[in-house]
Amino acid sequence: MNLSLENKRAFVCGSTQGIGKAAAMELAQAGATITLLARNEAELVKTCRELPVPFDQQHDFICADFAAPDHLKSTVEKYLATKNPVHILINNTGGPAGGLISEAKTDDFFFTFSQHLACNHILAQAVLGGMKKSGYGRIINIISTSVKQPIPGLGVSNTIRAAVASWSKTLAGEVAAYGITVNNILPGATETIRLKSLLESKSQRLGKPVDVLKNEMLSEIPMKRFADAGEIANAVAFLASPAASYITGINLPVDGGRTLCL
Repeated sequence: MNLSLENKRAFVCGSTQGIGKAAAMELAQAGATITLLARNEAELVKTCRELPVPFDQQHDFICADFAAPDHLKSTVEKYLATKNPVHILINNTGGPAGGLISEAKTDDFFFTFSQHLACNHILAQAVLGGMKKSGYGRIINIISTSVKQPIPGLGVSNTIRAAVASWSKTLAGEVAAYGITVNNILPGATETIRLKSLLESKSQRLGKPVDVLKNEMLSEIPMKRFADAGEIANAVAFLASPAASYITGINLPVDGGRTLCL
């Protein structure tokens, strides 16, 4: 089974922490040259230095904020004008704050749609030309199990994640003939800063201790533990590899069995 990513370039978004950083590390170890994308330049520099270089790759980064789609677009296009084609795109950005959908503000939907779906689309359009010319492309979107089963208390996130999944499925059909696959990874509860933030926010809203809420979440997971970000990254690396060449348009839960539907 060919899992090597040597001579491949990967854009990894939200890659200075959590799942994004773990994915960048795993892809680099598999041989890919990594371009990190995030908004904190100091953390980008630090993360870039930490990336493995088993094939003497020259990793680099782009500093851009998904809250400013026009700037993201111009920055990425300027970068691509002087670089080799991107073969792998990992769309990943932090989710919106938790809350009931009935209490969400209209602007919350517009902002989250822009930050997630619009930015994913900008990046996909920027790299598709190079993927088509090279005959190799992997677009992997890190979204949520809410695509299959809405998560209570994440109203805005549930809505926008589903939109991203439909965008991805549509794109997969359009580009498959060029050797490009488009897939979604649906992480379950994962030990990240976001999980901690969601638990703290829910604790304040419901007046329950964080430990109680954490144990309630764990009770819903057949494996009785949260995922490590590296376990999500393993799925990313597989879908990015030549071995996954005939897998496209899917939603892959990596959730310890928590999602109840097929």
